[in-house]
Amino acid sequence: MKPGSSYHDFLITYLKNPESALAYLEVAIEEFEADGDKQHFLLAIRNVVEAQGGIGALAERTNMNRSHLYRVLSKNGNPRLDKIGAILNGLGFRLSVKPIQPGA
Repeated sequence: MKPGSSYHDFLITYLKNPESALAYLEVAIEEFEADGDKQHFLLAIRNVVEAQGGIGALAERTNMNRSHLYRVLSKNGNPRLDKIGAILNGLGFRLSVKPIQPGA
């Protein structure tokens, strides 16, 4: 990280790479599974959205209203599974299910 740049700026630059964004979201969902705190998962999605062009670009890709997206992804948001799926799809990802590994 360059001197004078913020962690957030570094993170957003890092998340512009789709593989980095995927790894970041995978960790966020694993943490959600561990602690049940959806706010951190929504923050991770907001960070990827910002890195991938912002709410306006996402609204165009998902055919969802910008203000609705802001509400869904807000700290107080409580998105339904179909909305999370649509948002992830708009970011170039999809929901999937994996088996729990024994001993994990």
